[in-house]
Amino acid sequence: MNNIEEIPEFMCRPEDKNLCTYSDTDSIYLHAYPLLKHLNPEFDNLTPDEQDDLLENMALKYQDLITEYYDILAREAFNVNTHRLEMKTECTIRSGFFSGKRRYAQYITKKEGMNVEDIDVKGLDFMKSNFPPLFKKFFNEILNDILFGATREATDKKILEFKNSLDTLPIEMLAKPTGVKNMKQYIASGPTADAIFSTFENKAPVNVKAAARYNDLLRFKKLHKKHSQIVTGDKIKWVYLKDNPYKIDTIGFLPFDLPEGVSKFIEKYVDREKAFNSILKNKLEKFYQDLGWGSLTLNTYVSDFFSF
Repeated sequence: MNNIEEIPEFMCRPEDKNLCTYSDTDSIYLHAYPLLKHLNPEFDNLTPDEQDDLLENMALKYQDLITEYYDILAREAFNVNTHRLEMKTECTIRSGFFSGKRRYAQYITKKEGMNVEDIDVKGLDFMKSNFPPLFKKFFNEILNDILFGATREATDKKILEFKNSLDTLPIEMLAKPTGVKNMKQYIASGPTADAIFSTFENKAPVNVKAAARYNDLLRFKKLHKKHSQIVTGDKIKWVYLKDNPYKIDTIGFLPFDLPEGVSKFIEKYVDREKAFNSILKNKLEKFYQDLGWGSLTLNTYVSDFFSF
Protein backbone atom coordinates (compact mmCIF):
# COMPACT_ATOMS: atom_id res chain seq x y z
CA MET A 1 0.00 0.00 0.00
CA ASN A 2 1.33 3.44 -0.91
CA ASN A 3 1.91 6.23 1.60
CA ILE A 4 -1.12 8.43 2.32
CA GLU A 5 1.04 11.56 1.98
CA GLU A 6 2.02 10.65 -1.58
CA ILE A 7 -0.59 12.72 -3.35
CA PRO A 8 -0.72 11.35 -6.91
CA GLU A 9 0.09 13.72 -9.74
CA PHE A 10 -3.34 13.34 -11.34
CA MET A 11 -4.86 15.04 -8.30
CA CYS A 12 -2.87 18.19 -9.06
CA ARG A 13 -2.78 18.62 -12.83
CA PRO A 14 -5.58 20.94 -14.08
CA GLU A 15 -5.89 19.07 -17.38
CA ASP A 16 -6.88 15.85 -15.60
CA LYS A 17 -10.38 14.72 -14.70
CA ASN A 18 -12.16 16.70 -11.99
CA LEU A 19 -12.84 14.36 -9.08
CA CYS A 20 -15.37 16.70 -7.46
CA THR A 21 -18.75 15.00 -7.77
CA TYR A 22 -20.88 17.64 -6.04
CA SER A 23 -20.48 20.74 -3.87
CA ASP A 24 -22.90 22.92 -1.93
CA THR A 25 -22.24 25.74 0.55
CA ASP A 26 -19.46 24.39 2.80
CA SER A 27 -19.58 20.75 1.67
CA ILE A 28 -17.78 18.92 -1.11
CA TYR A 29 -18.21 15.35 -2.39
CA LEU A 30 -15.21 13.68 -4.00
CA HIS A 31 -15.01 10.63 -6.25
CA ALA A 32 -12.44 8.69 -4.26
CA TYR A 33 -11.94 5.55 -6.35
CA PRO A 34 -8.89 6.74 -8.38
CA LEU A 35 -7.11 7.79 -5.20
CA LEU A 36 -8.07 4.60 -3.35
CA LYS A 37 -6.79 2.55 -6.27
CA HIS A 38 -3.54 4.51 -6.17
CA LEU A 39 -3.11 3.94 -2.44
CA ASN A 40 -3.99 0.24 -2.66
CA PRO A 41 -3.67 -1.47 -6.07
CA GLU A 42 -5.61 -4.44 -4.61
CA PHE A 43 -8.59 -2.23 -3.78
CA ASP A 44 -10.93 -4.03 -6.22
CA ASN A 45 -10.30 -7.34 -4.46
CA LEU A 46 -11.37 -6.05 -1.05
CA THR A 47 -14.83 -6.68 0.39
CA PRO A 48 -17.26 -3.71 0.39
CA ASP A 49 -16.77 -3.29 4.16
CA GLU A 50 -12.99 -3.32 3.77
CA GLN A 51 -13.26 -0.75 0.99
CA ASP A 52 -15.40 1.47 3.24
CA ASP A 53 -12.82 1.17 6.05
CA LEU A 54 -10.01 2.14 3.69
CA LEU A 55 -12.02 5.10 2.38
CA GLU A 56 -12.77 6.36 5.87
CA ASN A 57 -9.14 5.93 6.97
CA MET A 58 -7.92 7.84 3.91
CA ALA A 59 -10.50 10.63 4.40
CA LEU A 60 -9.59 11.13 8.06
CA LYS A 61 -5.89 11.40 7.26
CA TYR A 62 -6.45 13.78 4.37
CA GLN A 63 -8.73 16.00 6.44
CA ASP A 64 -5.89 16.48 8.94
CA LEU A 65 -3.38 17.02 6.15
CA ILE A 66 -5.53 19.70 4.48
CA THR A 67 -6.19 21.42 7.82
CA GLU A 68 -2.40 21.64 8.33
CA TYR A 69 -2.11 23.40 4.98
CA TYR A 70 -4.81 25.84 6.12
CA ASP A 71 -2.47 26.70 9.02
CA ILE A 72 0.32 27.43 6.55
CA LEU A 73 -2.04 29.45 4.34
CA ALA A 74 -3.18 31.54 7.32
CA ARG A 75 0.39 32.35 8.39
CA GLU A 76 1.97 32.95 5.00
CA ALA A 77 -0.91 34.55 3.09
CA PHE A 78 -2.73 36.45 5.86
CA ASN A 79 -0.12 36.73 8.62
CA VAL A 80 -2.40 35.26 11.30
CA ASN A 81 -1.76 32.39 13.68
CA THR A 82 -5.38 31.36 14.25
CA HIS A 83 -8.27 30.66 11.90
CA ARG A 84 -11.56 28.78 11.74
CA LEU A 85 -10.96 26.74 8.61
CA GLU A 86 -11.12 23.04 9.35
CA MET A 87 -11.82 20.00 7.18
CA LYS A 88 -14.12 17.34 8.60
CA THR A 89 -15.14 13.99 7.17
CA GLU A 90 -18.91 13.84 7.43
CA CYS A 91 -19.67 10.49 5.83
CA THR A 92 -18.47 7.84 3.39
CA ILE A 93 -20.75 6.93 0.50
CA ARG A 94 -20.68 3.57 -1.26
CA SER A 95 -22.80 4.81 -4.16
CA GLY A 96 -24.69 7.97 -5.06
CA PHE A 97 -26.89 9.69 -7.63
CA PHE A 98 -26.53 13.44 -8.16
CA SER A 99 -29.11 15.12 -10.44
CA GLY A 100 -28.52 18.78 -9.61
CA LYS A 101 -28.16 21.29 -6.81
CA ARG A 102 -29.68 19.76 -3.65
CA ARG A 103 -31.14 16.94 -5.74
CA TYR A 104 -29.42 13.68 -4.91
CA ALA A 105 -29.56 10.26 -3.28
CA GLN A 106 -26.69 8.52 -1.56
CA TYR A 107 -26.04 5.19 0.12
CA ILE A 108 -24.13 6.09 3.30
CA THR A 109 -22.16 3.34 5.06
CA LYS A 110 -20.23 5.41 7.60
CA LYS A 111 -21.23 8.64 9.30
CA GLU A 112 -19.01 10.52 11.74
CA GLY A 113 -17.06 7.36 12.50
CA MET A 114 -20.10 5.10 12.99
CA ASN A 115 -21.15 2.21 10.74
CA VAL A 116 -24.58 2.93 9.28
CA GLU A 117 -26.90 1.69 6.52
CA ASP A 118 -28.65 4.85 5.39
CA ILE A 119 -30.23 5.99 2.12
CA ASP A 120 -30.21 9.79 2.18
CA VAL A 121 -32.45 11.48 -0.42
CA LYS A 122 -32.77 15.21 -1.02
CA GLY A 123 -34.90 17.21 -3.46
CA LEU A 124 -35.96 14.48 -5.91
CA ASP A 125 -39.42 14.82 -7.47
CA PHE A 126 -40.94 11.70 -5.95
CA MET A 127 -40.57 13.21 -2.46
CA LYS A 128 -43.07 16.01 -3.21
CA SER A 129 -46.48 15.92 -1.57
CA ASN A 130 -48.34 15.78 -4.92
CA PHE A 131 -46.68 12.47 -5.83
CA PRO A 132 -49.18 9.61 -5.26
CA PRO A 133 -48.01 7.33 -2.40
CA LEU A 134 -48.00 4.21 -4.60
CA PHE A 135 -45.74 5.85 -7.19
CA LYS A 136 -43.58 7.40 -4.48
CA LYS A 137 -43.01 3.98 -2.90
CA PHE A 138 -42.14 2.42 -6.26
CA PHE A 139 -39.74 5.21 -7.31
CA ASN A 140 -38.01 4.87 -3.95
CA GLU A 141 -37.63 1.13 -4.55
CA ILE A 142 -36.08 1.78 -7.97
CA LEU A 143 -33.68 4.30 -6.49
CA ASN A 144 -32.65 1.88 -3.75
CA ASP A 145 -32.15 -0.92 -6.28
CA ILE A 146 -29.83 1.26 -8.38
CA LEU A 147 -27.83 2.43 -5.38
CA PHE A 148 -27.34 -1.22 -4.48
CA GLY A 149 -26.10 -2.05 -7.97
CA ALA A 150 -29.17 -3.08 -10.02
CA THR A 151 -28.59 -3.35 -13.78
CA ARG A 152 -30.51 -1.41 -16.41
CA GLU A 153 -32.12 -4.61 -17.73
CA ALA A 154 -33.40 -5.56 -14.27
CA THR A 155 -34.67 -2.01 -13.72
CA ASP A 156 -36.44 -1.92 -17.11
CA LYS A 157 -38.19 -5.19 -16.30
CA LYS A 158 -39.30 -4.05 -12.85
CA ILE A 159 -40.74 -0.81 -14.27
CA LEU A 160 -42.65 -2.72 -16.97
CA GLU A 161 -44.14 -5.06 -14.37
CA PHE A 162 -45.22 -2.10 -12.26
CA LYS A 163 -46.79 -0.39 -15.28
CA ASN A 164 -48.79 -3.53 -16.11
CA SER A 165 -50.00 -3.80 -12.51
CA LEU A 166 -51.75 -0.41 -12.82
CA ASP A 167 -54.46 -1.96 -15.02
CA THR A 168 -56.31 -3.37 -12.02
CA LEU A 169 -55.67 -0.77 -9.34
CA PRO A 170 -58.49 1.37 -7.88
CA ILE A 171 -58.61 5.01 -8.98
CA GLU A 172 -57.68 6.31 -5.51
CA MET A 173 -54.22 4.74 -5.93
CA LEU A 174 -53.68 6.26 -9.40
CA ALA A 175 -54.91 9.78 -8.66
CA LYS A 176 -52.68 12.76 -7.91
CA PRO A 177 -53.23 14.40 -4.50
CA THR A 178 -53.35 18.19 -4.42
CA GLY A 179 -54.93 21.19 -2.80
CA VAL A 180 -57.38 23.51 -4.57
CA LYS A 181 -56.95 27.30 -4.55
CA ASN A 182 -58.87 30.22 -6.05
CA MET A 183 -61.53 28.18 -7.87
CA LYS A 184 -63.83 31.15 -8.53
CA GLN A 185 -60.94 33.17 -9.97
CA TYR A 186 -60.41 30.68 -12.81
CA ILE A 187 -64.04 29.81 -13.68
CA ALA A 188 -65.21 32.06 -16.53
CA SER A 189 -68.81 30.81 -16.53
CA GLY A 190 -70.77 28.00 -14.92
CA PRO A 191 -72.96 25.32 -16.51
CA THR A 192 -75.86 26.47 -18.69
CA ALA A 193 -78.92 24.87 -20.26
CA ASP A 194 -76.78 24.08 -23.30
CA ALA A 195 -73.53 23.12 -21.54
CA ILE A 196 -73.03 20.69 -18.66
CA PHE A 197 -69.61 21.95 -17.72
CA SER A 198 -68.05 25.26 -16.71
CA THR A 199 -65.66 27.22 -18.91
CA PHE A 200 -62.34 28.53 -17.64
CA GLU A 201 -60.08 31.54 -17.80
CA ASN A 202 -56.73 31.22 -19.55
CA LYS A 203 -54.02 29.52 -17.50
CA ALA A 204 -56.52 27.85 -15.17
CA PRO A 205 -54.60 25.10 -13.28
CA VAL A 206 -55.44 21.54 -14.26
CA ASN A 207 -56.49 20.64 -10.70
CA VAL A 208 -58.99 23.54 -10.62
CA LYS A 209 -60.50 22.36 -13.91
CA ALA A 210 -60.70 18.81 -12.54
CA ALA A 211 -62.41 20.02 -9.35
CA ALA A 212 -64.96 22.18 -11.20
CA ARG A 213 -65.84 19.33 -13.57
CA TYR A 214 -66.53 17.09 -10.61
CA ASN A 215 -68.91 19.67 -9.14
CA ASP A 216 -70.61 20.12 -12.53
CA LEU A 217 -71.06 16.37 -12.90
CA LEU A 218 -72.54 16.13 -9.41
CA ARG A 219 -75.12 18.79 -10.32
CA PHE A 220 -75.87 17.19 -13.68
CA LYS A 221 -76.54 13.85 -11.98
CA LYS A 222 -78.52 15.63 -9.23
CA LEU A 223 -76.15 14.36 -6.55
CA HIS A 224 -74.96 17.75 -5.29
CA LYS A 225 -77.40 17.87 -2.40
CA LYS A 226 -76.39 14.48 -1.03
CA HIS A 227 -72.63 14.74 -1.52
CA SER A 228 -70.00 17.37 -0.77
CA GLN A 229 -68.86 19.63 -3.58
CA ILE A 230 -65.23 20.68 -3.89
CA VAL A 231 -64.46 24.18 -2.61
CA THR A 232 -61.31 26.28 -2.35
CA GLY A 233 -59.05 24.88 0.37
CA ASP A 234 -60.10 21.25 -0.10
CA LYS A 235 -57.58 18.44 -0.49
CA ILE A 236 -58.61 16.39 -3.52
CA LYS A 237 -57.37 13.74 -5.90
CA TRP A 238 -57.62 13.98 -9.68
CA VAL A 239 -57.00 11.85 -12.76
CA TYR A 240 -56.75 12.12 -16.52
CA LEU A 241 -59.60 10.61 -18.54
CA LYS A 242 -59.73 8.83 -21.89
CA ASP A 243 -62.27 9.82 -24.54
CA ASN A 244 -65.71 9.73 -22.90
CA PRO A 245 -69.31 10.82 -23.56
CA TYR A 246 -68.83 14.10 -21.66
CA LYS A 247 -65.68 15.05 -23.60
CA ILE A 248 -63.72 16.05 -20.49
CA ASP A 249 -60.06 15.12 -20.04
CA THR A 250 -59.69 15.41 -16.25
CA ILE A 251 -61.84 15.04 -13.16
CA GLY A 252 -61.20 15.45 -9.46
CA PHE A 253 -62.95 13.93 -6.46
CA LEU A 254 -63.09 13.86 -2.69
CA PRO A 255 -61.92 10.38 -1.63
CA PHE A 256 -64.09 10.41 1.52
CA ASP A 257 -67.31 11.25 -0.36
CA LEU A 258 -67.32 9.82 -3.88
CA PRO A 259 -70.82 8.79 -5.09
CA GLU A 260 -71.10 5.47 -6.87
CA GLY A 261 -72.43 7.00 -10.09
CA VAL A 262 -69.38 9.24 -10.48
CA SER A 263 -67.00 6.56 -9.24
CA LYS A 264 -68.12 4.11 -11.92
CA PHE A 265 -67.69 6.77 -14.61
CA ILE A 266 -64.12 7.51 -13.46
CA GLU A 267 -63.23 3.80 -13.17
CA LYS A 268 -64.44 3.21 -16.73
CA TYR A 269 -62.65 6.14 -18.36
CA VAL A 270 -59.56 6.78 -16.21
CA ASP A 271 -56.49 6.98 -18.45
CA ARG A 272 -54.10 4.58 -16.74
CA GLU A 273 -51.47 4.95 -19.47
CA LYS A 274 -51.41 8.73 -19.06
CA ALA A 275 -51.33 8.38 -15.29
CA PHE A 276 -48.15 6.30 -15.58
CA ASN A 277 -46.58 8.62 -18.16
CA SER A 278 -47.37 11.91 -16.42
CA ILE A 279 -46.57 10.82 -12.88
CA LEU A 280 -43.71 8.38 -13.32
CA LYS A 281 -42.38 7.87 -16.83
CA ASN A 282 -41.24 11.46 -17.38
CA LYS A 283 -39.38 11.38 -14.05
CA LEU A 284 -37.81 8.02 -14.87
CA GLU A 285 -36.72 9.28 -18.30
CA LYS A 286 -34.76 12.08 -16.62
CA PHE A 287 -33.42 9.59 -14.10
CA TYR A 288 -32.17 7.30 -16.88
CA GLN A 289 -30.52 10.19 -18.72
CA ASP A 290 -28.71 11.31 -15.57
CA LEU A 291 -27.44 7.75 -15.13
CA GLY A 292 -26.22 7.66 -18.73
CA TRP A 293 -28.65 4.85 -19.59
CA GLY A 294 -30.29 6.64 -22.52
CA SER A 295 -34.06 6.49 -23.08
CA LEU A 296 -36.41 4.38 -21.01
CA THR A 297 -37.83 1.49 -23.07
CA LEU A 298 -40.73 -0.60 -21.83
CA ASN A 299 -41.00 -3.27 -24.52
CA THR A 300 -41.52 -6.91 -23.59
CA TYR A 301 -38.18 -8.66 -23.68
CA VAL A 302 -37.45 -11.06 -26.52
CA SER A 303 -35.91 -13.43 -24.02
CA ASP A 304 -39.22 -13.56 -22.16
CA PHE A 305 -41.06 -14.28 -25.42
CA PHE A 306 -38.90 -17.32 -26.13
CA SER A 307 -38.84 -18.66 -22.57
CA PHE A 308 -40.86 -21.79 -21.76
